[in-house]
Amino acid sequence: MDGQELQKIARDYTAELPGTDQEHRFGPNWELHKVGGKVFMLMTDMPGRPVVILKADPDDATALREQYADITPGYHMNKRHWITMEGGDAIDDKLVKELMTDSYRLVVGGLPKSEQPVDPHTYSRRA
Repeated sequence: MDGQELQKIARDYTAELPGTDQEHRFGPNWELHKVGGKVFMLMTDMPGRPVVILKADPDDATALREQYADITPGYHMNKRHWITMEGGDAIDDKLVKELMTDSYRLVVGGLPKSEQPVDPHTYSRRA
């Protein structure tokens, strides 16, 4: 999958996640996707390469970076808690949706219970 397709899949899937919003706070080349006012996904172009940046559990982030050449530390984010994904042969729509759901659940889990659009402990992977 190429970077444009990666971003399209991510953008389309975000629309399926309850309570999400999108904004362009850092300029036209940055899309921020939020739940409860907190960012769970960013999209931009790293010099000529479309990427998706997601929150990840630190242990999972390390394992993902070791397993996939197209997953690197979070671009302009905390390198321990965020990953950057770009298009590549090993990246498919199932993986994109799974990692997006994980990011979404991590952020929802940090929201006050009254602001959680879903229960992060029972919200299943729908990828």
